[in-house]
Amino acid sequence: MAKLPLTEQQLIEAYGPHLNEAPPGGWDAGLEIDRVVNTHCCFCGQQCGIKLKVRDNAVVGFEPWYEFPFNEGKLCPKGVKRYLQGSHPDRLLHPMERDPAAPGGFRQVSWDHALDRVVGEIRRIQQTYGDDAFAMLSGVSLTNEKSYLVGKFARLGLHTANLDYNGRYCMVSAGAGSKKALGVDRSPNPWSDIPLADVVWIAGSNVAETFPITTSYIWRARDRGAKLIVQDPRVVPLARTADLFLGVRPGTDSALFGAVLHTLIRRDWLDHEFVDAHTLDFDDAVAAVADMTPRWAADITGVPAARIEQAAEWWGSSATGMLLHARGIEQHTKGVDNVLAAINLGLATGKFGKPGCGVSTITGQGNGQGGREHGHKCDQLPGNRDISNPEHRAHVASVWGCDESEIPGKGIPAQEIIEAIHAGKIKGLLSICFNPLVSSPDSNFTAAALDRLEFYSVIEFFLSETAQHADVVLPGSLHEEDEGTATSGEGRIIKINAAVEPPGEAHLDWQILLDIAERLGKGKYFPYKNTQEIFEELRLASAGGTADYLGATWDRIENEMGLFWPIPEIGHPGTPRLFEGGRFFHPDGKARFHGVPFKESAEVVDDEYPVWLTTGRVVSQYLSGTQTRRIAGLVAQYPEPLCEMHPQLAERIGVTDGDIVTVTSRRGDITLPARVVNTIRPDTVFIPYHWPGAKAANQLTNRAVDPISKMPEFKVAAVRIARSPGHVETTDRRDLELHEGPS
Repeated sequence: MAKLPLTEQQLIEAYGPHLNEAPPGGWDAGLEIDRVVNTHCCFCGQQCGIKLKVRDNAVVGFEPWYEFPFNEGKLCPKGVKRYLQGSHPDRLLHPMERDPAAPGGFRQVSWDHALDRVVGEIRRIQQTYGDDAFAMLSGVSLTNEKSYLVGKFARLGLHTANLDYNGRYCMVSAGAGSKKALGVDRSPNPWSDIPLADVVWIAGSNVAETFPITTSYIWRARDRGAKLIVQDPRVVPLARTADLFLGVRPGTDSALFGAVLHTLIRRDWLDHEFVDAHTLDFDDAVAAVADMTPRWAADITGVPAARIEQAAEWWGSSATGMLLHARGIEQHTKGVDNVLAAINLGLATGKFGKPGCGVSTITGQGNGQGGREHGHKCDQLPGNRDISNPEHRAHVASVWGCDESEIPGKGIPAQEIIEAIHAGKIKGLLSICFNPLVSSPDSNFTAAALDRLEFYSVIEFFLSETAQHADVVLPGSLHEEDEGTATSGEGRIIKINAAVEPPGEAHLDWQILLDIAERLGKGKYFPYKNTQEIFEELRLASAGGTADYLGATWDRIENEMGLFWPIPEIGHPGTPRLFEGGRFFHPDGKARFHGVPFKESAEVVDDEYPVWLTTGRVVSQYLSGTQTRRIAGLVAQYPEPLCEMHPQLAERIGVTDGDIVTVTSRRGDITLPARVVNTIRPDTVFIPYHWPGAKAANQLTNRAVDPISKMPEFKVAAVRIARSPGHVETTDRRDLELHEGPS
């Protein structure tokens, strides 16, 4: 039996009355530390190195890990506070079953009862409605081993095609665009290339708040004289020091990129040798932008034509340059188009395969890169293989020890799974590390869908808002309680080390999946005794794929502080920079240009809904907030969502800073305080999305999806705004002295 972690009262006695105020001498002052564990942050795709301090099976503090090359000891506010979540009283310690008569709506049950109920419902639903009537949704804050296991478990354990993951709401447009243009879904560059760039172009990313450590790489480029271009509807913190700010209207990024390409062509700021030798279909891209003049784009985007010309000149005339994009250009019904248009700029100027040159996404979630490589996407098998490709299926079947016909075909993506649940086509669901009630668009629709399931079970460490709809809750493991690997946004495979054991009766996530598989009679496919054995199989399954981990070993990953894939053989040094020598990952080695015509968003403003809404993150919160809303120091920085608006818009609707406003879209409404700022377009409002229920920004967002990536349109919605006569209670700082529970 694992030791219980320190109770909250013990933590108070040990660390002082305020857990969010470090006592003199540090968090572990006066305590004897059992050990210090080198590992990584549990949050964003930067995967910063951190040292966790452990006492009595509790993480009680941290030290900077200066030797880890990516962050060199630096951490953002979330990284500094991450360890506090383990002692939260909301931590799930026992299996639970829904019981309306019980306090909180759940009663504690034994593991045998819980697992038997789960397996019995899986069998009942599949026997009644067919295998694909039971679905699985997964998250990409899981390790590579768990992501790989989820993919195999869904296909061979549940035998369902309907598996997908929450990266569908994050990186899929970037991945789809990169695969179409470059043949591979990975950043072309290590972050150490950023300081070598003469131009750094940030498109649709609030780097300083959402990827703070990346900011230091940009500053190093600027120290050597690099120009900084920032493209966003808001003057985000990084933009306040930019050499050029491109304040685009939400949903018009491809028009801006098209006008830049038009200017590059017109002014002949092109690398003709590179285009001729290493690319195809340049004529298609040229034709698509023939009429996209800077003056035309100015009318569409709201960015002055002179600024578009300046961006083109700096990008086209510089020897090196890196364009980094994120959710701001990707979470659209044309997110793939936006990514392809950005890549066109890099290909046209030869900015690939060389130091300081590349066009890349900034991966959002903790293991967003590794998680989308190894099998828990609806269309994917390990190694970033295509589940519809017979050769790919045969290779994976040979590793799994099954017949190729036993592997189901392509399933439906996450948003379509929710639509199918709502329509009554999917009757049962198992989820792990995914909180769609907060993170999905049109959250009222999602809530209605969850309530239509005949059976729902979750594997979680806190009772998330989505988990509150479950019939059976299986207590799983935190990041610091398991061992494995993850892959950062750079493409660097890193080692996650367990610092403590799960508390109470909580189990490791992978062990729970193995227990379910055994009860389903599929245990022969899951013989693992530890996560290293899962990793060894992952290596074999990925061999020969684009995301090839074959040459990576457990020891090398740890001893060398990470390895960049592809690593096609033992002893291979890894591949920090892709495309050196001008060879891309398409079979003929050539990259593809794409013609990208401008298309409007799925929803546009009109007389009834005259204001653009865009959503995003804030520095102290992470994704659906399941973890960060339980850490008082982070909640205190940003206790509740605010509606950010320009003074011109505020004056038009009679609002001053701090007034309560109601924002309404065609799908729902939200009432919250206004924040009046000069750093946003006058026609646009911004609301962060980390809160649930009545505070959920995703009550307003649109379920329309990109036709290629199936990414919902989180970044554009049409809304109206009115001053609310009512009063909304705000959070009192005195309520935040320990930990903030769910809203």
